[in-house]
Amino acid sequence: MAAQPLPSAEPAACRVLGLRERKKQRTRDALVSAAHRLFLSHGYGRTTIDEIAAEVDVSPRTFFRYFANKEEVALAVLADAEDYFVATLRERPASENPLQALRSSIVLAWRDLSDTGTSDTGVTAALELIQLIEETPTLLAAHLRRITDQERLIAELIARREGLDPSVDLRPRVLAAVFGGVLRSAHLAWSSDHSAPGPEGMIAVIESHFDQLGPALAGDWR
Repeated sequence: MAAQPLPSAEPAACRVLGLRERKKQRTRDALVSAAHRLFLSHGYGRTTIDEIAAEVDVSPRTFFRYFANKEEVALAVLADAEDYFVATLRERPASENPLQALRSSIVLAWRDLSDTGTSDTGVTAALELIQLIEETPTLLAAHLRRITDQERLIAELIARREGLDPSVDLRPRVLAAVFGGVLRSAHLAWSSDHSAPGPEGMIAVIESHFDQLGPALAGDWR
């Protein structure tokens, strides 16, 4: 009788790797959720890394396997949302002009995240975090640094999408800066206008700001 081939070890190894990755993701999500709850209830400055770790029943050493510092865990909700936005932008059809692609991507990202996120890690947490950032100078400074990094990434994506060299053609960088400014203005307007609550309120504010971009740049103000 012919020898039967030995079963491959690859599927089992993949399953083990998948279990490990899922466990790591659950721990990371738990740390983000715990940090978010503590920041909202006790304040960012009065919350310690030890308290965040204790909420999840892990050691501070484990915390630092996932996050470099308290700022990083605080901004993780928005960082994840920004990553999803960038992934969405990469998938936009080539027929859209760059501004249309950016606008469609940010609206779609907010809608998708509002459908899939939990209260501690999804769009509700992102909305709460936007308000917390504006009230916390340390977080605001870190957030503005992230915005600068994201503008650079968006400029590179737009340049690649349009087949341009961003070191020669300034349009991708200018558009990324304009997009970031419009988005930040919308976030600030939403934070101060409690008549537009929730994700749909935020989307409406973002849409209204983009509606005014053309008139603001090229319209006759008088």
